[in-house]
Amino acid sequence: MPRERLTMRKIREVLRLKWEKQLSNCVIGRSCSVSRETVRNYIDRATKAGLSWPLPSDLDDAQLENLLFLYETRRVTTEHLPNWQWVHQELKKRGVSRYLLWEEYRASDPEGIGYSRFCQLFTQYQGKLDPVMRQTHRAGETLFVDYAGMTVPWCDQVTGECFEAQIFVASLGASSYTFAEASRSQKLPDWIASHAHAFRFFGGVTEVVVPDNLKSGVNKAHRYDPEINPTYQDLANHYGVAVLPARPNHPQDKGTVEINVKGIEQRVLAPLRHRQFFSVAEVNAAIRPLLEAYNARPFQKMPGSRLSEFQTVDQPVLKALPCQPYEYAQWKKVRVGIDYHIAFEHHYYSVPHRYLKQEIDCRITKSSLQCFIKGKLVAAHPRCYRKGHTTLKEHMPKSHREYAQWTPERLIRWAKQTGPATEQFIQSLIASRPQPQQAFRACLGVLRLGKRYSNERLEKASARALALGTLSYKSIESILKHGLDHQPLPSVSDETPAITHEHVRGRDYYH
Repeated sequence: MPRERLTMRKIREVLRLKWEKQLSNCVIGRSCSVSRETVRNYIDRATKAGLSWPLPSDLDDAQLENLLFLYETRRVTTEHLPNWQWVHQELKKRGVSRYLLWEEYRASDPEGIGYSRFCQLFTQYQGKLDPVMRQTHRAGETLFVDYAGMTVPWCDQVTGECFEAQIFVASLGASSYTFAEASRSQKLPDWIASHAHAFRFFGGVTEVVVPDNLKSGVNKAHRYDPEINPTYQDLANHYGVAVLPARPNHPQDKGTVEINVKGIEQRVLAPLRHRQFFSVAEVNAAIRPLLEAYNARPFQKMPGSRLSEFQTVDQPVLKALPCQPYEYAQWKKVRVGIDYHIAFEHHYYSVPHRYLKQEIDCRITKSSLQCFIKGKLVAAHPRCYRKGHTTLKEHMPKSHREYAQWTPERLIRWAKQTGPATEQFIQSLIASRPQPQQAFRACLGVLRLGKRYSNERLEKASARALALGTLSYKSIESILKHGLDHQPLPSVSDETPAITHEHVRGRDYYH
């Protein structure tokens, strides 16, 4: 017993100052006008009673006093002890705490043990379980994922090249129900695909996924703020899970999967060591029946199996799978070019012109390409696998949108209204450029000269330009500006006589 018996109000204040404010025993003693030894004694009693701050809202002073003092004189026989297997199973259910189970136990047996003794004996019981079952995880809460150290060799029958199949392992925290599959590598596409396959195997989704700090999942490992790979985070968003990587060099953070990795190696992979495989699909076909037997194997120190635990504990509370499985998406940072397009695999996709020269995040799948700026979707396009441009009109400046409305056919129809010479000139001008679009601006300029000088003069100027072979906007403008369209067209006889000489080859030489 402490030397000073404090009121329950002062005891609560001592616990608050220690656990909430993190003050020293000396400071708490001065604040509450008690000795430092008394503060230490009450903190020890509360700790042994399994209490923490804040105290349960329904814990009144009588119950608190019972927890702190009554257990000293209480002695009970084994017939008053709870069923620890039942306690262990109930703790996996959401919202269930040790204190709640103790209250239910005392309601059925008023002469039973106190709360601190309840916690002490239950901890002793847990120590007798297999390591994989000692940790208490809430049903449907956590999925642990990792790769096995062992691999399975396979050879390509066509090339004769040999590979090592990597073994992905995922275990549910509450039931220890386990999924395993082979993949070609531990690279990001295989890592993501194995997660999707695991969720489909379990038939639902957990609240949390705990991976190791594998480069495929974690770009930068950190004790407090690890940087998750964007594609991995995209998968987490799709399935509505939180990714909480294990701390570096702390395998106990994912002890469930660590032990099941060992079990998979012993019960699934080792029996396959003498078999020869010619594809990853063959490896997975061989794994499936062995994995089924592994999950159905009875526990050694408690009733049931991983399968029975899954069916009664995890399966009923898993979140539903989304309507569509996750489609692998690659993320890439790119900068918008001066033509308000971004490039990916030799194809150019437009973004709104106001984001010119800005850096954006691209999400690329087999069927689509999406552009994000600070998490906001600013453009989306169907994926195109050929060289070229994909441009949306709403992404273009106003002047470019007006320009984009023109086509070779439309320009030629407009020129035809002026006359046949103008029509022929426009056709020749478009044909003279590698791409028709490169001539559009010049064509528009030529046709607008008809408004300044009249269509009749433009028709004559076009005929003169065709005769001279000068296919440009400047030639038409010069002809009209200097009134050359009023002069007769040059004829063959007006041309300078050809020079004849024995050393001059002549034009026929080049045919």
